[in-house]
Amino acid sequence: MANHSATKKDVRQSSKRNERNRYYGKTTRNAIRDIKAIEDKSGATEKQPIVASMIDKLAKRGTIHKNKASNLKSKLAKRINALTK
Repeated sequence: MANHSATKKDVRQSSKRNERNRYYGKTTRNAIRDIKAIEDKSGATEKQPIVASMIDKLAKRGTIHKNKASNLKSKLAKRINALTK
């Protein structure tokens, strides 16, 4: 364990950030999973901007890389466009 007060504070801050990043990451993964489970195109198209926004926020915060965010959004769009009706 750290002995300096600044290092102790840094440990507290990093653990808080870690929890926050894990929460938003898991929430976004669940949203992606849910939108992939939708079978009709209209329902998936409605939710696509919301999920894309969640992915963009993760990239903006630095939780995921911007290229990963781009790849996730691209795969999601391709999957939704492939749906019928």
